[in-house]
Order: sequence, then structure tokens, then C-alpha cells
Amino acid sequence: MAAYIIRRVFAAVLLLLVVSAVTFAIFFLVPRLGGQTLDSMAAQYVGKSPDPDVIAAVKKNLGLDQPLYVQYWNFIKGIVVGADYQFGPDPVTCNAPCFGYSFKTHTEIWPQIVDRIPVTLSLAVGAAVIWVVSGVAIGVVSALKRGSFFDRLSMGVALAGVSLPMFFTGLVVLALFGNGEYVPFAENPVEWAGSLVLPWCTLALLYSALYARLTRAGMLETMGEDYIRTARAKGLKERKVVVKHGLRSALTPLVTIFGMDFALLLGGAVITERVFSFQGLGAFAIQGVTTADLPKVMGVTLVAAFFIVICNLLVDLVYAAIDPRVRLS
Repeated sequence: MAAYIIRRVFAAVLLLLVVSAVTFAIFFLVPRLGGQTLDSMAAQYVGKSPDPDVIAAVKKNLGLDQPLYVQYWNFIKGIVVGADYQFGPDPVTCNAPCFGYSFKTHTEIWPQIVDRIPVTLSLAVGAAVIWVVSGVAIGVVSALKRGSFFDRLSMGVALAGVSLPMFFTGLVVLALFGNGEYVPFAENPVEWAGSLVLPWCTLALLYSALYARLTRAGMLETMGEDYIRTARAKGLKERKVVVKHGLRSALTPLVTIFGMDFALLLGGAVITERVFSFQGLGAFAIQGVTTADLPKVMGVTLVAAFFIVICNLLVDLVYAAIDPRVRLS
């Protein structure tokens, strides 16, 4: 197990390097291939009608006058050991992990990411709990009562939930109930939960609908297996047959999907944060993209990639606990 985890961690580091290199190339290499010059790239970070001296100073301060591989190496080096930046008469030190300084505001990126992680984490965790519990429960009951009124009604609602886009349901919820401002958990846990109820439910509607349909399909397939009939023939209680033998096998594919869905949300629930005016990682990434602020985009991209890698590792480890057949293989 230790060797397996070491291999996965090593692969994760390589993946993060690849993701960072691709993101770096998209911002710096692709514009050059499209015909932009270093002067035109530097001009977007200064005011209107800048003179050549100002553009030259910006290129030097942002490192745009250096070769692309040197810029990338300085970025990676800053994450590991920190970096020094020269935006004025005195150098500015950015301690590790240093994701650079904003091209627009000349402020450190990492502290801003740390400030926004609790918002996105609160949104993702709360919504995940709701959609997993409700989605799996509805899917199991629908499978056990196949063809009943509850089955048809729940699957119809689930189909509507999957079909409705997030920005539509979010705007409907805002029109009906209004919007509250995000309250940090440390300030007031009750108000924190109250400020997140509507975003949680809105976000969970889409995912719980999908999980209900997947759980139902998995349970219908599993409950027809030979080992389920054998368990019933042995005289086991129906609840034990359903939960221990049927549901555990049906949950295996859901764990994979949950790991990816949850990891992507940790990288920023862009639409939900935008609709409810939450300043999380998703809103932070949108700011970086619209202003062509590479350090912001790089920071959020690497954090999102890190969450995806970690969640996939945890999913692989959870498999054995859910399905004994994985341990045997």
C-alpha cells in the first residue's frame, strides 16, 4: 500500500507540472503564435496610450522579456522556495508557496486563494452531503419500488433536475427567496449555514437528480444477480440483503463519479458562486481570465488539479472498503 501511494504521489506531481506547463503555454505561447508581440502583451497591463518606456518597464517587472522556459522555471521555483519581485524601488519578497503576484494589482496570489478556499469548501461540502444522501436514498427506493408512482414521480423530477441548467434554477431560487451574504463559519455557525442553504440546495438539485438515476440503474442491475438470490435463499433479512449486498456493489461506480464531481467543485463552483455573488475560487478564476491575469489563473488551476488528484487517490483507496471484490482482485 505504501509503495502504491508513493507511486500515485509521484504521478500527481508530474500531472501538476504538466497542467501548469499547459496553462502557462496557453497564456504566453498561444498569443505569440497568434501574432501578438511582447509589447502588445505588456500594454494590456497598463493604462491607455502608454509610452514605450512604460511598456518596457512592465515587460521587465513581469518578466515578459525573458525566454518562456525561464519564466516557467521562475514560477515553479517560486512555489517551492519563494521569489523576489521588483515592482518599485524596493524588492518584494514572496514566501513559499509563492504563486506569484497579480499582474493587475501587484498583490500576492496565494493569500487571496487561501481566503477564498473556505467559501468554496463550504459550498462544496454542504451540497455534496445533500446530493449524496438524497440522491442515493431516492435511487434505492425507486429501484425497490420499480414501476410504482413514487418511482415514476421521482425519476421525472430527477430528469427535470438534470435538464435544468444551474443558472436557471439559481435565478429562480433568488427570485423566490432572495439572497443572503456569506458569513464565515468562525463568526457564526448558524448564520453560516443559513447563508448557504439556498446555494446548497440549488447545487445539490442537479447532482442529486443524476445520482438518483445512477443509483436506481445500479440497484436494478445488482438486485438481479445470483448472489442476491443466494443471500435471500439463506434467509437473510431483506434490509441486510439490500444494504450490505445490493447497495455496496451499486455504490462502486458512484464513488468514482463523486470523487470527480466533488474535486471539480473544490476547484470552484463557477456558476453557483457567480449567481449567488460568493467570492470563492470560481469567482477568483473568472476575474483572472477576464483580466488576463496569469498568476490568478495559474493558482486556481493548480489548486483545482491538486484537489482532483487527491480525490482520485482517495477514491481508489475507498474502493476496497466498499466492494470486497476489489480487494480480491
